[in-house]
Amino acid sequence: MAAADNIALKHWLALYTKPRQEFKAAIQLESVSIEYYLPTFTVTKKWSDRKKKITEPLFRGYIFVHVNEKDRMLAVSQKAIVKTVFFDGKPSVVPDWQIDNLKKMLIDSPEVFVSNKIEVGTKVKIVDGPFKDIIGVVKSTQKDKWLSVSVELLRCSVMVRITEESVLKFL
Repeated sequence: MAAADNIALKHWLALYTKPRQEFKAAIQLESVSIEYYLPTFTVTKKWSDRKKKITEPLFRGYIFVHVNEKDRMLAVSQKAIVKTVFFDGKPSVVPDWQIDNLKKMLIDSPEVFVSNKIEVGTKVKIVDGPFKDIIGVVKSTQKDKWLSVSVELLRCSVMVRITEESVLKFL
């Protein structure tokens, strides 16, 4: 009975997509009723004759799915999906809190400033604003205004701007 329960248990997993097919993967996963999360951001692209806002994936080549083993197999059978991200021979489970943190960070376009009083390597918790309760590690600061906080997801850092008052050292 325990083995059957384990098969039915859902986890967030990262999947590799074919190059530049993250949005196609999302459409394909939706068509087979698989819960997915494709973190995106909006950037303004400039051409010689116009400017246009474009939505791009935050992590190129990846999409996250909330699945059990049966649904994982269905997900990787989609044409835009290459395979599951594995670690030590097992699908690499992304903790729920990391997905939640990522969603909180991307709700609005963060545009707040911070001083450089927080040192690189410090673990921090955001205690106010739209990013409340997000935990990360300070990776760098820029021009005394930016704080780069790593959300420890796919070994990538997401740059956020936050006020000094909204951050506490996390012990």
